[in-house]
Amino acid sequence: MTRSRQPSEQTVSTPTVPTTPARVAFVGAGPGDPGLMTVRGRDLLAAADAVVIDRISRDDVVLRHARPDVEVIDAGHGEQGQELTHAVRAKLLVKAAKAVGPGGLVVRLMDGDPSLWGGLVEEVRACRRASLSFDVVPGVSAVSAVPTYAGIPLTAKGTSAVHIVSADLPGVSWPRYAVGDDTVVVLGGTAAIRTGLRALAAAGRDADTLVSLTFNGTTVGQTSHVVTLDAVDDTLEGHDDDLAMAVVSSTVGLRDELSWFETKPLFGWKVLVPRTQAQAGTMVDRLAGYGATADVVPTISVEPPRTPQQMEKAVKGLVTGRYEWIGFTSVNAVRAVRERFEELGLDARAFAGLKVAAVGGVTAEALREWGINADLVPSGEQSAAGLLEEWPDFDELLDPINRVLLPRADIATETLVAGLRDMGWEVDDVTAYRTVRAAPPAAEIRDAIKGGDYDAVVFTSSSTVRNLVGIAGKPHPATVVACIGPATAKTAQEHGLRVDVLAPEASALSLVDALAGHGVGIAVAAAESGQPVQRPSDKRPASRRRAR
Repeated sequence: MTRSRQPSEQTVSTPTVPTTPARVAFVGAGPGDPGLMTVRGRDLLAAADAVVIDRISRDDVVLRHARPDVEVIDAGHGEQGQELTHAVRAKLLVKAAKAVGPGGLVVRLMDGDPSLWGGLVEEVRACRRASLSFDVVPGVSAVSAVPTYAGIPLTAKGTSAVHIVSADLPGVSWPRYAVGDDTVVVLGGTAAIRTGLRALAAAGRDADTLVSLTFNGTTVGQTSHVVTLDAVDDTLEGHDDDLAMAVVSSTVGLRDELSWFETKPLFGWKVLVPRTQAQAGTMVDRLAGYGATADVVPTISVEPPRTPQQMEKAVKGLVTGRYEWIGFTSVNAVRAVRERFEELGLDARAFAGLKVAAVGGVTAEALREWGINADLVPSGEQSAAGLLEEWPDFDELLDPINRVLLPRADIATETLVAGLRDMGWEVDDVTAYRTVRAAPPAAEIRDAIKGGDYDAVVFTSSSTVRNLVGIAGKPHPATVVACIGPATAKTAQEHGLRVDVLAPEASALSLVDALAGHGVGIAVAAAESGQPVQRPSDKRPASRRRAR
């Protein structure tokens, strides 16, 4: 009998799936103003696993756009404070790309535009040697941005060319820039710019040629000076550590007509915002638009109620049709109810058939973000009193239910509750959240508040006044006090503060706009008197003034 042969077992190989290598994106961070980041750069920052920064590209740009868990690697200076070379930065970049692993993204955030004096070539070559793919995203260059922010065009009638010169580089042929009316933009450290402009004058450039010297360009710390070429040395004194740029051109004479940045109504002001970080974002952005910087100091902490049963009962009543109205008197109330709903697996559909009131536009916007359009928002004063003025009386013929739900803070006043009851409504006044006084800010912040380092403070509620004074002390008399409404202003005056600005409507943005209007008034008064514009903090004794 012939024995059949069994087929031999074959090993089945699993095909290997190629992995996507880590990618590096060289992104221009712009010259200093965070708003000059390109859209492409912002999108890459949002997707980055790690960000490598250098001198100007501070981590505040990263915090604005990147994920909270992103790794930030400082490639500007070493552990001993020494400035790192391009070769060392390149090694750090490759190391970061290998650490994020396959498919990861490292953003190399570079000052200004990557292709201009940035060491781009050396770092790209390092990526190629490590077999890393890369993108290059151009950025707004300081060469064009800083003169523009100083109100100086680089070209005008009679200007035939623009020369960009790095004074830090050896071997610059200054005589080639000494003839004619060409614009010369000089970059570099302050000492190098001083040496370069001396060489330009020695090479024959007219001593009366106008020069603009701009320090810390495109930031709210920007200062610009217009001098003649022979007076440059005196102006550069005391600016050794500042980032500088010089423009040598006849177009410098147009600065008086074209200056727009340093003439903003709150330019250079330092404003205290006693609010939580979550609530302060829009105010900080609006203040920056007027040229101010903002320090956010939380004065309250929002916490859940001690006993959640009352809130749970209210939510159950809302879902089962117990209420005709629900009234929201703050963004925090909207947030507290929304969080409770999400914990219970509910969403905005539970509000179907329910009438919704909001104390003001900001609260109404928080509701819209949740998918709810308020039926009632005061058209006048945005407060409990304003809400009562427009809230309809209970009508037993028109209103099938006579009950109102008010989810509020534990320290809310009785004005709204009492007024609604007088109008015939039954009110369930429910504690949706607690407000607890925040911990005192750092000692340097407290000293700055009491010492007058802040040009203005913006109060958005009576509680922010009471709590700020309680945890940090009273603002200095020189500080401009701005209040969101009459009730807040009254509280400020009760605490011995002079109220300088009152918002025309009860919104945070209206408050900032009103403060900007006050700044315009200061500038107009200075112009009429022929005096230079002084910031409020400049009115303190010289020993207390901070360096600008």
